[in-house]
Amino acid sequence: MRLVIKVYVVYSYLSMNKTKTVIYLDNNATTPPHERVLEKTFEWLKLWGNPSSIHGHGRGPKNLMREARRKISEMIVASNPLEVIFTSCGSESNNLVIRGTFDYFYKTNPKKNVLICSAIEHPSVIKTMKALEPRGAEVKIIPVSRSGEIDLAVYENMLNDKVALVSVMSASNESGVIFPIKKLAKIARQKEILFHTDAVQALGKIPLGVTHWDVDFASFAGHKVYALRGCGVVYAKRGTILESLITGGGQERGRRCGTENLLAIAALAEMSVEVKSVEAKKNKMEALRDYMENRILSEISDVEIIAQTAKRLPNTSCLIVSGVSGETLLMNLDLKNFSVSTGSACSAGNPEPSAALLAMGISHAEAQSSLRLSLGWNTTKEEIDLFVDALKDVVVRLRKIAQMRELENTL
Repeated sequence: MRLVIKVYVVYSYLSMNKTKTVIYLDNNATTPPHERVLEKTFEWLKLWGNPSSIHGHGRGPKNLMREARRKISEMIVASNPLEVIFTSCGSESNNLVIRGTFDYFYKTNPKKNVLICSAIEHPSVIKTMKALEPRGAEVKIIPVSRSGEIDLAVYENMLNDKVALVSVMSASNESGVIFPIKKLAKIARQKEILFHTDAVQALGKIPLGVTHWDVDFASFAGHKVYALRGCGVVYAKRGTILESLITGGGQERGRRCGTENLLAIAALAEMSVEVKSVEAKKNKMEALRDYMENRILSEISDVEIIAQTAKRLPNTSCLIVSGVSGETLLMNLDLKNFSVSTGSACSAGNPEPSAALLAMGISHAEAQSSLRLSLGWNTTKEEIDLFVDALKDVVVRLRKIAQMRELENTL
């Protein structure tokens, strides 16, 4: 396996030297910085003072951060800018909500020790909850169907007065399935249970609003919406309490200590202008995705679109390509200058199939034949056509190789 990877890396490096155009279809992993961000980065870099300083060098950065907090709060439809907490990424945001809530109840009401999440949450949710089990946390998992959907009756029956927090993602980073967050949060609120949604994948793809959802907490990340890596956001509804994960300074009103990444914060705030037109972007991506899926299904045999009938993000398509290893498929497409994924980026390098796909009832073999495609705001029809043509050629070739190997094994 290591030899294969080494040969691939060398071949990939030599191939990339000949590259003219790389078509990027992995926007759920990260997005390229928007032109608006690139144009203003140098301007923001000039404000190098510490926002916590009260002298002149600190006032400029402080004002920039205050304005960014206002723009971001409006972008996610919060009721007050002070409900926005800056972190370093989506994973830290999820950790802050889960650990911060558990720590609060651990001190004030230790009987409230149950943490609930869906079976297809991001590892930063599931693994964080599991990591709290030695301290007395009881983790319960909400099952999902093969289409990635939750049975509301099953969910409601899991809730009781011992539950401290429910965490359900707004949309799956792998299948693209969109969850009914408003309904789920309402059920939790009726039972006086705190509700958190990991909305990292939703921002910039669908209209959203934390006040509309009526959630207690929500997580976001700048690099998923054409800003820069290094800025995560926690929405914490006024009146909720989170124990800080980092002790030290008093930044973010003591809820997240540490000097803020002003450059990444400013970049995310800049993207609030673009997010205002998310409906038009959504419609464009959805039309292209549907066109791509129709071509794939009509031109390549034995392909399944995971959760095709469910409500999905407009840019996301997860395929099961029978008879082909997803990893091998990815490598071959990469050599043809197409960037795609076989699962979440946080699991890259892991030979095991996606835990989320397995939790949906997809078999081990099917999950290992999966391919995730995630379009961006600027993806074009021409790029989609080039991709489908390349995918078709690669699949045909790899299936022929697989058939020849099977034939050799029978001789």
